[in-house]
Amino acid sequence: MTETGINALIAKELNVKEWQVDAAVRLIDEGNTIPFIARYRKEATGTLDDTQLRELGDRLSYLRALEERREKVLQSIAEQGKLTPALRAKIEAAQTQVEVEDLYLPFRPRRRTRAGIAKERGLEGLAAFILQQSTKEPVEKEAAKYVDPEKEVPDTAAALQGARDILAEQFSDNADYRAWIREKTWEHGTLATAEKAVKAEKEEKPGKAEKTAAERRDVYEMYFDYEEQLRRIPGHRVLAINRGEKEKILNVSVTAPAEKIEIYLLNRVTGRHGKDNPYTLPQIREAVHDSYTRLIAPAVEREMRSQLTEAAEDGAIRVFASNLEQLLMQQPIAGRVVLGWDPAFRTGCKLAVVDPTGRVLDTKVIYPTAPQNKVREAESELKKLQDKYHFSVISLGNGTASRESEQVITDYIRKNTGTPIQYVIVNEAGASVYSASKLAAEEFPQFDVGQRSAASIARRLQDPLAELVKIDPKAIGVGQYQHDMNQKKLDGALDGVVERCVNSVGVDLNTASVSLLSHIAGISESLAKNIVAYREEKGRFSSRKELLKVSKLGPKAFEQCAGFLRISGGTEPLDATSVHPESYKAVEKLLKKYGLTKDPDSLRGIRGAVGDPAAAAKELEIGAITLSDILSELEKPARDPREDMPAPVLRSDVLSMEDLTPGMKLKGTVRNIVDFGAFVDIGVHQDGLVHISKMSRRFIKHPLEVVHVGDVVDVTILAVDQRKKRISLSMTD
Repeated sequence: MTETGINALIAKELNVKEWQVDAAVRLIDEGNTIPFIARYRKEATGTLDDTQLRELGDRLSYLRALEERREKVLQSIAEQGKLTPALRAKIEAAQTQVEVEDLYLPFRPRRRTRAGIAKERGLEGLAAFILQQSTKEPVEKEAAKYVDPEKEVPDTAAALQGARDILAEQFSDNADYRAWIREKTWEHGTLATAEKAVKAEKEEKPGKAEKTAAERRDVYEMYFDYEEQLRRIPGHRVLAINRGEKEKILNVSVTAPAEKIEIYLLNRVTGRHGKDNPYTLPQIREAVHDSYTRLIAPAVEREMRSQLTEAAEDGAIRVFASNLEQLLMQQPIAGRVVLGWDPAFRTGCKLAVVDPTGRVLDTKVIYPTAPQNKVREAESELKKLQDKYHFSVISLGNGTASRESEQVITDYIRKNTGTPIQYVIVNEAGASVYSASKLAAEEFPQFDVGQRSAASIARRLQDPLAELVKIDPKAIGVGQYQHDMNQKKLDGALDGVVERCVNSVGVDLNTASVSLLSHIAGISESLAKNIVAYREEKGRFSSRKELLKVSKLGPKAFEQCAGFLRISGGTEPLDATSVHPESYKAVEKLLKKYGLTKDPDSLRGIRGAVGDPAAAAKELEIGAITLSDILSELEKPARDPREDMPAPVLRSDVLSMEDLTPGMKLKGTVRNIVDFGAFVDIGVHQDGLVHISKMSRRFIKHPLEVVHVGDVVDVTILAVDQRKKRISLSMTD
């Protein structure tokens, strides 16, 4: 397939115009980043968005890899002198790598097989004789001609066995047979699981953090005698079964309609459909059975399992990516002093007071929880910090001792009614990973791990995006089975989400961390370090142009990153907007034409002053779409898209599971979404589950059709299981 053919196929799959794909591919090949193309090359691509461009890029990589593999296969077969016009046509028409590999199978160099050994022993003639089905005498008579002890064929039985081995491999290598069997297995096959017998294990010591063998087995109890159609099994069950198999708790197998498949094979290889040769038919039937059970079925089972796993992983990655995007794009609580609270028992609760810019003002350790239970001393320290720094929000991590710390906080709030204080329970997943990292040590060299964690928890409330980019996305805890799937694919998808979020919000060039800058289009981690080093040595950037003075940041990198970097109070007011420097001349011309200045008050009605955008764009020699984006930005400079997201639920009182009763209605925040439902924080330390069947009155295929991470929802308590710590919720009752 030519490049033109690849682009045409992608255009059809994405349901876009071929010229749009041509333009996008050209821009990608020129080294442009996806965020830059999506934001600043809309005219060229016909407004393909970030998601479409990433899908296009992934498909482009796959199809180019397919073409490369196709060429290697054709070359290999040609070098063997076996490439016929018909075979070439089939390989060139193949649409997937599986099809190409099926066609290449008979010609692929392989390790020594039973069929290969039989061929070495000169038994190909006997195999061909049997397949001809023309003999009118017992095949043993013909087989006797091939008996040769020197070739390790001691008798007719050995000769016939070798011939059947050759036939079995020949049937297995047929691409058409495999395609049919694969299709029928998918249509009619099932995935079956059973409990794996294990040796009795020693009783584990009580109090051990890891689950006992019995507890691990309980998790998979529903799969101890389970069977479901391959084409109907949902992704989350596939991943659960895979994990159970990996933990050596489950035996897993694919059950296919073997009898029908063997009848199909027999009919195809004999061309009989009711015509029998009583001498050769038993040999062919045995070779067919061996071919299917020994060679084809195991390979097709691996393919089915791989296909199920890949589809399940892709689905789980999509959910993870969606959850991560919602989490990163949470509305920040800006302009407030925040007290970060990292709860703990024995080692005490670590506190960090953070000013509105994220600077740590003070840290403390208090011991209001067991075993010390120094509640009065803790309240005294809280009062001192409040009087000194006037914090109005407490950001409480949801880890160990969170429930006990929450009670201390609400008691303190009730006693100090003079100053309004609210608190938010923040998902602290990954905070311990960050606080023990090299990055945290560089950022807070004077603090210990606990103090860093408390500071991170506070900052997560002030600017979730800026803080969460410092952590491996897999450690944030908004996915399912993330450690069981293809890590390269998962990392690529999640990195793309982080990049999209960071670039859609933009960053302040004079305050952004290395972590945040390294996700900006065109800026690598080494370039981000160079930017920060330049800033520390030379002071604040006064203009975007100054970026070109940073070591190793050339014109191409500047083109990619400049529009996503903001400078407030610099020499050029447009540097505080998302208007790209390449459009500054057009903006100057525009303002001059309508007698406007760069003052925000002057720009408020600029769209009305311009009138006909198409005519103005033509006069300014820029695209109409680009002009529209410029006008939107000038009307509302540096508008934060996170303003449209739900605000965090601020609390001032606490509930416990004991307070919950069926029928109670509460507000909650969606913390995580999985295929079968959503986990909602209702302020009782234990998240409740809204099953997919209780999310909407209409039928939905996936929870993401109704909710996203960070959404604030109204829920009704259905049931509370104190022993298992489970809360069942409904969004429909």
